[in-house]
Amino acid sequence: MLTETQADMIINAVRRAAQNCILPRFRNLAAGEVAMKSGPGDLVTLADTEAEAQIAADLARDWPEARVLGEEGVAADRGLRAEMAQADWAVIVDPVDGTWNFAKGLSVFGVIAAVLHRGVPVWGMLYDPVMDDWIAAGTDGPSVMVSAAGRRVLRTANEARRGRMNGYVTLGLYPKAVQARIVTEFPDFARVTSLRCACHEYRMLVQGHVDFCLSGPVPHPWDHAAGVLAVERAGGVSRFLDGEPYHAERTKGVLLSAATAAVWEDLARRFAYLA
Repeated sequence: MLTETQADMIINAVRRAAQNCILPRFRNLAAGEVAMKSGPGDLVTLADTEAEAQIAADLARDWPEARVLGEEGVAADRGLRAEMAQADWAVIVDPVDGTWNFAKGLSVFGVIAAVLHRGVPVWGMLYDPVMDDWIAAGTDGPSVMVSAAGRRVLRTANEARRGRMNGYVTLGLYPKAVQARIVTEFPDFARVTSLRCACHEYRMLVQGHVDFCLSGPVPHPWDHAAGVLAVERAGGVSRFLDGEPYHAERTKGVLLSAATAAVWEDLARRFAYLA
């Protein structure tokens, strides 16, 4: 269990990094401050690297026992990926989730922070720097939204009719042949789309605005650890399509997060060919 003091350390570190490193560069990036990683859709900006470095430095000072690991650190040293699942205490950071949106001037981006205890999420934060609000969840209480208006408990939706369900599918992360099969499922739902930002997709699910999120086949902890916990603490279900619970050691497997157990079971059967 994470203490309130430790959670506050992470929240404050994320908010400081947003104010110092992320927001000043939003719609203000020079050409040399944006680079490609694996391809044109996978970008990194100076805001990503600076924010991750500041959060890591702040937490190293305030919580030296924890191992702080971020998406950009893993991009530079792939060996750090295994440490996320092995450390007694690890803080996992996605400094700018939705970097493509951020780099293109779209305000659908966020910061994701999660605390893992031997690979299992015990606390998570889904932060919107533009609005300075966040969803937080631990293992001993509900998912909550914290904003200037106060604190409110969140619950997932309870829609049982498939034709009225809305959801997110990260279609572009699958091979083209698999994409063609997945899209044949879309007409049976009210709406299926993607925000190109796991932070806001999980936020929408936890707030009850959509009914499911289906990830790509590579479940990066910085994208999913916090969201999985937030969904579960709001009354939903997050598991791999093979039925296994989330753990950071998994490097392959499709995560399905759904508003209810019944929706999860229905969609897990429907998308079983992706497991």
